[in-house]
Amino acid sequence: MNSIATTHIIRFIILVLIQALVLNNINFLGFINPYIYILFIILYPIKNNRLLFIFLSFLLGLTVDLFLDSGGVHAAACVTIAYARPVFLRSIFGATYDHQTIKFSSTDFGQRITYFSIITLIHHLILFSLEIFNTSKIILILKKSLFSSIFTILLCILITILFSRKNK
Repeated sequence: MNSIATTHIIRFIILVLIQALVLNNINFLGFINPYIYILFIILYPIKNNRLLFIFLSFLLGLTVDLFLDSGGVHAAACVTIAYARPVFLRSIFGATYDHQTIKFSSTDFGQRITYFSIITLIHHLILFSLEIFNTSKIILILKKSLFSSIFTILLCILITILFSRKNK
């Protein structure tokens, strides 16, 4: 097994453990929770096998669902963003994505924030829509999605800045 695969396995395990043991207990203001485990999906290499990526995303969501006893809503949200990710990458990064040369550490900060924000907002909208599953509570779904997304995006950007390798 190569070092890149090992890095992704470690990232997967650490993000799930941080999510399950620390972040799921935050519940800021009664409804805001960060879901940084989606960083695995956001940062997964573009060149790798797409089917494997979607399966790993399902496994990631399912693992979080097992810790939270949430019945598959995280798995559904993860598979959706994993499946749709190429569309977002192409629309945000353009030719860089088409040539499979994206390195998030060297991308424009605005593009990175846009990418993180779109993936996170869609994940959270799906997650809370399935969790609440009541059209009469659309305002609650939107409120939870928006504020949890802001918290998640800020944490994800902070984590990527803190743990990015400097290319000197």
